Amino acid sequence: MLEEALSAPDVVARQLACDAAAFQALAGRLRQAPPPGLLTLARGSSDHAAQHLAYLVMARLGRLVTSLPMSLVTLHRSRLAGPGLGSFAFSQSGQSPDLVEPTRAFRAAGALTVALVNDTASPLAVAAEHVLPLHAGEERSVAATKSYIAQLVAGVRLVADWQADTGLAAALAGLPQQLAQASRLRWDAALEPLRDARQLFVIGRGLGLAVAQEAALKFKEVCGLHAEAFSAAEVQHGPMALVGEGWPLLVLAPRGPAQAGLVELAQRMHGRGACVRLAVPAGTSGSAGLVTLPLVETGHRDLDAIAAVQTFYPMVEALARERGRDPDRPPFLSKVTRTH
Repeated sequence: MLEEALSAPDVVARQLACDAAAFQALAGRLRQAPPPGLLTLARGSSDHAAQHLAYLVMARLGRLVTSLPMSLVTLHRSRLAGPGLGSFAFSQSGQSPDLVEPTRAFRAAGALTVALVNDTASPLAVAAEHVLPLHAGEERSVAATKSYIAQLVAGVRLVADWQADTGLAAALAGLPQQLAQASRLRWDAALEPLRDARQLFVIGRGLGLAVAQEAALKFKEVCGLHAEAFSAAEVQHGPMALVGEGWPLLVLAPRGPAQAGLVELAQRMHGRGACVRLAVPAGTSGSAGLVTLPLVETGHRDLDAIAAVQTFYPMVEALARERGRDPDRPPFLSKVTRTH
């Protein structure tokens, strides 16, 4: 797991050097005839990457994106209208039937189908009309790391081409070097309070929520730590009743419009006695007095959450070992999960 997480900067550099024509062709089609209905299809870490793309599309392009419950197709056999739909399937292996079957059905019904996939010979890649390769290489770790980061980057790359945003595209070119920097940052201050923790909230918002969801999943699968991800707004409803003296919170606050509210929430929870660890760029206003974890600032704030997860992965791998678990052999899990 650690080796693959640390290889992500090279994976991203490789991806950015390839397939420009495929990204531009799809982006041109989306500009010329944007589907009125956009769907994502994904599970696990891939679903978090899909949500990151969905947020970007909604925030930047003003088009609603829905996460499809695949059982509508695979179990209920619902006949969803194909023409006018655009479906984006995210997968490392491209093997799971509940991604392949809807993609085939949508394409046959006239929908625009896209696969962001690592295995370009997989059933999912064959089923989709457009394939955006991740170039993550063979993935040996059960817990996805480099492929998740590659999916995030592929999603941003597509949006940059879709919008013809040269500034975002230029920032992407510098991302591999910034990810390498992010991989060298240390979050050791998170290890001690989480070594014996039994539960944890991971808080994010905006583009950072998809990373908070990924972090919570990794805490569960490799550390055996029950973690839940919430937006900074949602946690202030029912979940807030649980937060008291010593309750662990990891708050992810990269740059962006959500940052000030995340820092303010961290301060309030610290005042309540919670054990808060705030991931934030150095010098961020309002973070004084909190235990902070460093974040890299990339060439564009819409890329900062990707750098945050790059720094997170080595910490969570080390935490698993601190808790007496083998992050490369999480119990009851396998590399490829085939769900229906």
